Parts: sequence; C-alpha cells; structure tokens
Amino acid sequence: MSQRQVLQVFEQYQRARTQFVQAVAELAARPQNVETLQEAGVISLLRPLLLDIVPTIQQTAALALGRLANYDDDLAEAVVKGNILPHLLCSLSEKNRFYKKAAAFVLRAVSKHSPQLAQAIVHCGALEMLVICLEDFDPGVKEAASWALGYIARHNSELSQAVVDAGAVPLLVLCIQEPEIALKRIAAATLSDISKHSPELAQTVVDAGAIAHLAQMILNPDAKLKRQVLSALSQIAKHSVELAELVVEAEIFPVVLTCLKDSDEYVKKNGATLIREIAKHTPELSQLIVNAGGVAAVIDCIGSCRGTVRLPGIMMLGYVAAHSENLSMAVIISKGITPLCVCLIEEQEDHIKAAAAWALGQVGKHTPEHARAVAAANVLPTLLAMYMDVHSSEDLQMKTKKALKNILQKCTYLPALEPLLHDAPPNIMKHIVGQFSKVLPHDSKARRLFVTTGGLKKVQEIKAEPGSLLQEYINAINNCYPEEIVRYYSPGYSEILLERVENYQPVL
Repeated sequence: MSQRQVLQVFEQYQRARTQFVQAVAELAARPQNVETLQEAGVISLLRPLLLDIVPTIQQTAALALGRLANYDDDLAEAVVKGNILPHLLCSLSEKNRFYKKAAAFVLRAVSKHSPQLAQAIVHCGALEMLVICLEDFDPGVKEAASWALGYIARHNSELSQAVVDAGAVPLLVLCIQEPEIALKRIAAATLSDISKHSPELAQTVVDAGAIAHLAQMILNPDAKLKRQVLSALSQIAKHSVELAELVVEAEIFPVVLTCLKDSDEYVKKNGATLIREIAKHTPELSQLIVNAGGVAAVIDCIGSCRGTVRLPGIMMLGYVAAHSENLSMAVIISKGITPLCVCLIEEQEDHIKAAAAWALGQVGKHTPEHARAVAAANVLPTLLAMYMDVHSSEDLQMKTKKALKNILQKCTYLPALEPLLHDAPPNIMKHIVGQFSKVLPHDSKARRLFVTTGGLKKVQEIKAEPGSLLQEYINAINNCYPEEIVRYYSPGYSEILLERVENYQPVL
C-alpha cells in the first residue's frame, strides 16, 4: 500500500469528523432536534473531538456543546457529568480566538441555568481561564469571557465573590474603556451583576475605578449600552449612603435626567431606577435630586410611559415625599399627585397600583395641607374601593389601607372625607369619624354642612362597640349638636314620632 493510500484513509476520517461535527452543530441550533441528539448520545461523541488535532473540529465541537447546554438545564448537567469541562479547558490559553470564544460560550450556556451548575464551572477552574481571556487581544474573546463571568456572578454573592477573587473586576473596568460597543455593553452588565449582591462586592467594583468610566457613558447614543451603564450605577448606589454619594459625585446630575426622555423604554426605566436608588437613602440626597430638577423629570416620565416602566419613578416620588414635609411639598408643587392617581386607576398590575397607593400615602402623611392636596384629587374613594375589592392582591389591600390611614389621620378637608362615610369598613371608619370629631367642634359652617349633606344621619347609623374609640369619636360629634337634632337623625326616630302622633289625644 503506497503512502498516498495510507494518508487517504486519514483524510477520509478527518472529512467524516468535520462533516459530523458541523452537522451536529447545525442540528443543535434548532430546538426540535435537541432531544433526538441527546438520545443518540451526542455529548459523549463530541467530547473526544474537543481534543482533536484539527482546530476547526475542536471549535465546532465546542459550539455544538454550547448550543446543547444552552437548551435546558438537563443538557447542561449532562455536559458537566459527561466530563466535558476538563477537555474544554485543556490548554485553553494556547488555543486560537475562535476556540476561546466557543469555549466561553459553553461555560456561559452551562452556568446560566442554576447556581449549582455555575458552581461546577468554578470548581473545574474555569474562572482563571476566563480571566486570562479577558486579557486577550481579540475583543470578541474578551466579550465572550465577560459574558460567561456575568452569568456566573449573577446567581449569588458567593459566586460573585469567586469572580472577584479570580481578579476579573479590574479587567472588566478596562473592557468598558475599549472602543467596541458590544464589549462595553457586556462588561458593564457583568459589573452590574457583581455589584448587585452586597455592599462589599459593590465596593470592589468602585475601588477598581468603575464609577467614573460608567458615568461618562450615560450620554452614549447606544441604547443597549446606556441600559447596562444605568443598571450598574443603580446596583452600586442601592447599597448604602456612602456608595450613593460616590455615584452622585461622578456628576451624573443633571445628565442622567435626559435618560428619562429616551425613546428606549428600558433606558427610561433604568434611569428612573438609578434616581430612586439614590433618593431613598437620605433627605439630603433627595434634596439634591429636587434641586437638579429630578422630581419634575420623573413626573414627566411617569406620564409618558405605561406598565412596569412607571414603577421605579412612582417609588422614587414616594421615597422623596417620605423624607420630610418640604420634600413632599416639592412633589405636590411639581404636580406629582395627578400622575400618581392616573397610575392607580389606569394600571392593570396590582403591584404597580400598590406602589402608587404607597407613594400617595407618603405624600399625604405629613400635615393637613399635604393630606388636603391628596384628598382634593378625589383619590380617597379609589383607595377605599381597592382596599375593599376581594380581587385585589394582599399587598395592594395592605398598601391602600396604610395609605388611607396615613392621609386620613392628617386630613381636615371634610368634603373629601364625607363620601367615605357611606362605604368604609369599621377599621377605616374610625379614622374618618375621628377627623370629623376634631374639626366640627371648631367650625360652625362645617357643622351645618355636615347636617345638610346627610353626614350626621350617617354617623347615627354607625354601630360602634360601647367604649370603643369609634364610639368616643361619635359622642364627640354628637356633642357638637343640640340633643333634639341628634335624636331627629337617629335611626328609628321617625317611627317614634309617628307613634306619638297615633297616641296623641287632640285637645278639643
């Protein structure tokens, strides 16, 4: 047999391996083929091809495995149990950029499913290899490695800490300074995933100098990059006053307010989230946002969007209003009550309605002036109806009840309270009647109006426990009127009068 014939055998074998691995990679891209491939034992057949002498076969085998692992957690687990990872990582640093990208894709596809699978990736020493890939010359390799690290870090603080301990953070901060937009996006997203778990992890990102570079990108024209940048800054700012102050010191105001007018809904949402995470900490930070025009900008944003995009803005207004009378008044003066009422009525999701109810409660809880501003928007009957609606979620019922209580305890604007007398349950009624008992003794005009609008009659119909707080309030109201007036409006008095007419003996 000649040398040519011998080599031909090897060439045929190589062609067959190439055809097989390419076909499998293509089949694995379509979900309907995955189960058949798994039943045919595809994973054990691909494993030796990761160590093939032909680089294209290695890369395509890795790509096929990544597509399979990406499909569901069972296949990802099969990749781990099939002893694929040691083969995959074998001398990874010496491989070409195509293989590195494919290997990082497999690691990402496995780790995305669960903390346990991500932990398996960490155990096999993949983090060190991924960090080496972050230093690669090729931006595509850096991007693939950064993506895999983000999928590992996002699960919990332990895995995130492992990514930090592997030395990834300084390299990720270098990646956000690279010119490639795709690399910037993924690196910012990974820094966000690391920062979100704890103040200590966020501090690690801050110490690597990330804030200044992230803040510079708030005005980048790429919407997907802005989403990730705003998310990363939010995840840093949320943990503590100190971290929020560091974000503010990067001069994000008033620049960040432009994001609230962005055409991309997620940029709007993440921008509002960042402002919320800063506002929630202290009155001073909230005041800084008010001074920068942040409250008015958030109110405009709430008015211009729908659904969950509104949620962080609604909560931000609630946090600002909660801090102090003056900050709450800033929300009122900026015409913030009407959009919150609109959210309460318009939105379908109970958790958004609950946030709007909570925010209105925070605005109205400070003084009678604040409570009047909320009550005058005719929102109290809506809050009461939602509280009493059996279809409302438990959270919505709790938030509307608390908001009603907050507003009612300060509200002296009686025309807004009176409609509630007819529908409120006893636990809300005591707050309403309590307010009447405080105002009526000092206001003769209100006392007269209370009679003519049927309020006094309604109070007489309330069945209160003897000695209860509600009964005390009713007695205080009754003491504002002559005895015969109270008697006249008491239930059953007309029958007593008729009985007296029947029993009356005419004087002839």
